[in-house]
Parts: sequence; structure tokens; C-alpha cells
Amino acid sequence: MHQFRPDRDWPDQWYYTFQLFVLGSDPLQLPDPPLPWQLQVARFLAPLFLAATVVETARVLFAGEMRRLRARTARRHAIVCGDTPFAKALAAQLFATGERVVVVRSAPIRPFELRHRRMLGVSGDARSPEVLRAAGLRRARHLYICGGDDQFNHAVSVTAGTELQLRRSSPYIFVQLHRQQTCHLLQARRLGAAGTNRFRLDYFHVDDVAARMLYRLNPLHPPASGGPPVRLLIAGDGSFPRVLLVETARYWRSVGGHPDQLEIDLIGADAGRTLATLRARFPFLASACRVRAHNELLETWLPRITRPARYDRIHLSHRDESKMLDLALESTELWQAVSDAVFVATYEATALADAFHGGEHNDLLDEVAGKLRVYPIITRACDARLIADDLTERLARRFHQRYLEVARSSASPSSAVAWSQLSESMRNANRAQVQGIAAKMQKIGCVIAVRNGEDGLITEREQEVLAELEHRRWCEERAGQGWRHAERRDERRKRHPDLVAWQDLGETGRAKALDAVRYMTEMLADEGFTIVRLNEPIRATTV
Repeated sequence: MHQFRPDRDWPDQWYYTFQLFVLGSDPLQLPDPPLPWQLQVARFLAPLFLAATVVETARVLFAGEMRRLRARTARRHAIVCGDTPFAKALAAQLFATGERVVVVRSAPIRPFELRHRRMLGVSGDARSPEVLRAAGLRRARHLYICGGDDQFNHAVSVTAGTELQLRRSSPYIFVQLHRQQTCHLLQARRLGAAGTNRFRLDYFHVDDVAARMLYRLNPLHPPASGGPPVRLLIAGDGSFPRVLLVETARYWRSVGGHPDQLEIDLIGADAGRTLATLRARFPFLASACRVRAHNELLETWLPRITRPARYDRIHLSHRDESKMLDLALESTELWQAVSDAVFVATYEATALADAFHGGEHNDLLDEVAGKLRVYPIITRACDARLIADDLTERLARRFHQRYLEVARSSASPSSAVAWSQLSESMRNANRAQVQGIAAKMQKIGCVIAVRNGEDGLITEREQEVLAELEHRRWCEERAGQGWRHAERRDERRKRHPDLVAWQDLGETGRAKALDAVRYMTEMLADEGFTIVRLNEPIRATTV
């Protein structure tokens, strides 16, 4: 019989060792063979290695299926559609705040991107109903559509709307658009259609979100009594300077600043026309602050700034970002002309902003004693809270604030509180009031449009018609929540004395409904909208 010799040549020993990985080796078949130490170790390690290989292979094969299953069965999650840097940054921001996120991308998703259990992914065309179902659309809480093309985003929103028809509970849908003007125009059309379906949808532009975030991160405070006014310079082209000017005036009014305490110089090749257009669209702009337009470029304006610290802040935004950044980095006149900081708004230089403002002990570049701040629009716009604070939410908040101003003495304890403390059911009541605006407008032959001057006039009779329609809507909404009529209001038993027909409603109840109708025009104008008449006015007809 052939005997195994330990002194056999080393190629034979290595050959016998490698045989162990297929669960066999010639020397092991001999009776009580004197095994070399290599085989002693290998005969235990080889089966372990083989088992680990089988497990890893199974994990790789089934990991994708498990991710798809978790995505399809996810609940109360956020879906982010798009392959753009903004979509990826938004998904990361949502995940960082504790949200469960499902990303939908047309390109294959690399496994390491989904290493976190709460970050799930679906590869495919988001315009396909099957792909949105695979992302768990019907059980999601929010859907963010952030593709790089507006037509793609519209197509995804149409698919999502079709999937969500007739559902009692649907996710909020936020659609990113890449032209700020188009975004505002479509917000008017969406406000006109908000009551025709059950789900809530709004459009947003990164400029609008980033401008609001700027003042959250860098508050602007009114000066002390008798002190000099706050002075700002806003220079550049594109949409961001226009958005920033409007948001600055809106913010100043919200913090109680006096119009004479804020002075703004608007610098640009067409600044005069830009200011006239904005004042025609947003009437509060003329009364919230003092704005002067200068039809020239910043390069020609700077040499005339002779007094140091003439401005508190300077905001720069230009389509040619390289040119703008070079100007901000090399112009000592800019640094000397500002007391607070020069803000350079950029879409592309996100990494440069991190290099300047990477946090304590992690800033790579000097900020010129804090006077130079690169403001990354895309990064700052990735704030889910501000995106969710959409047109419907802002108008609902305004309705509630007006209610507190008019009816605080007669308001119930549950409703006489700030918006942040209001119950979700009461918030939904205000949102329903916003979503019902367009339906009431159509009853009097009017629609909502972007404002370009004077507001449309509503006759006294039409105001009564709208007030009656609003009262009917409110009664239906309250009845759907289980409220019933009673002589005295009872929050616990859901009883209210105003749950009666319009003709039986008291003067106080009618006055509140009429005030809401009159305030609606002012509120829409503040957001840049107006009421446009399509038919002859109602003067003496009934509802």
C-alpha cells in the first residue's frame, strides 16, 4: 500500500493542503497518517473558510432583495427621487435627522451608499408606477422629486398623483423646479387646484429655501432706538438677488423692524426694472424697507464707496461664479466697506464653502476676520423643515395668526395658542381653509394668478358670497371631525354654537367669516398672488 512520507517534496505538501478546500486530501485517506503541521492547521481552517464563502455569497445574492423588500414595506418614510447633487444631499440630510429614507435613482445604487439600515434604495425610472410602488409610495410621509430636468419632475408628480388618487392618507409631495419664475407661476396654478384632490403638493425652488435659511443662520436685528439704520447691498444677476431682496423685506417685517431702519442698495445692470417688477408683485416691499436701485455693475459702484463700513452686509450673486469669487477674494474695498460680512452666494462652490467654514479647528482658509462668507445655496436649501414650510403651510399659519388677532377674546383655549402649539387637527383645519380658496373663487368667476400690479376688486356682495361659502366649508369640516351644534361651546364634547346655516348665524360669526375673506386678498398679495376676474361681478345674486 502506498505510504505517505512526511519528507515528500514541498509541492506535494502544498497540493495536498489545497485539496482540503474541496473537502478532500490524499494523505487523509490513509490509516493514521503522520500528517505535517500544515495539514493539521488547514483541515480545520479550510471548512471554516468554505462556510464563510458560502455565507458571504448568499448575503451578496440576497442583500439586494432584502433592501428592495424593506423599501417596499417601509412606513412613514421619506422618498427622494433624483440623481442630482441636491437630491443626494437632501437624502443625507433627512437621514441625519433620523428619518427613514428611500432613494430612487435611475443609475445603479452602489451598495456602500446604503450601508445604513435606515437608508434604502430603488434603482429605476421614477416615472414608472412600479418603481414608486417599490419605494413604498402609498405608505410614505413625504415624497421629494428632485430630478435635474423640470419635465422629468412633472412626469414623476403626475405618476405619483395617479397612484394616490382616492386615498384617504397620502404623502406630502414636494416638486423641485429649476426656474424660479416658473416655480412661482405654477404655485398659483397649484393653489387653484389644491381642493380638487386629496393629496398635498407644492413646488419649490432652491433660491427660496436658501434665502429663508440665510436669516435663520444669520439673524438681522433692528437697531436700537435712535441708532443708524441697517444698511445692506445686494448685487448681481440671476434669480437669487431678487429672491433675497423680497425675503429680506419679509423677514424685516416679521421681526418688527421699522421701514426707515432698513436701507438696501440694489446693484445690477437692470436693477431699476427688477425693483419695479418686484414691487408690482409684492406690495409690502414698498412699505417694509427703503430700497434704491442702481443700474450699474458692482465693479463701477465699489470705487465710489469712500466711507469705511458703509454697509452692514453685502450680498453677492452672479451667474459667472468664478468672476464673482475672484472679486470677493481680491477686493479689499469690499472688506473695508462692510461692518459685518460679505456673503457670496454660490451654487457650485460647495467644497470651497466647507474649506472656509468647516467648523471649529477645521477651517482651512482665512475668513478675513469673519468678513468673508461663502454661502452654498444647494447645501443650505437641503432643509426638509423649510421645504415642508410650503405655500399651503405659510398661508395656513397666516390665517391662524389673523384669527388670533380678531377673535382672541372669544377663541377657545385650544385654538388661542401660537401655531407651534396648535394641535394637528386645528392645523389641518387652517390648511383646509387654504385649499378651499380656489373653489370659492370659481363660484364668483375668479381665479388666482401671479400679481403684476393692482389687486382684483371683489364687490361687497361677492364678499358675502365667499363668506357664506367659507362658513359652509367650515361646517362640513367640523362635522367631519365629529362636532355638533349646541348653544354653548364645549371642547370636550365637540359642540359649537356656530354650526348652523348661514342665515341662522349670528353677527359675530358672520363678522369673522367676512374678515377672513377680506384678509385673504392681502394675504395672497404678500405671497405675490392676486385675484383675476373671468366673468362679470356678482352684485345682487344669491349663492
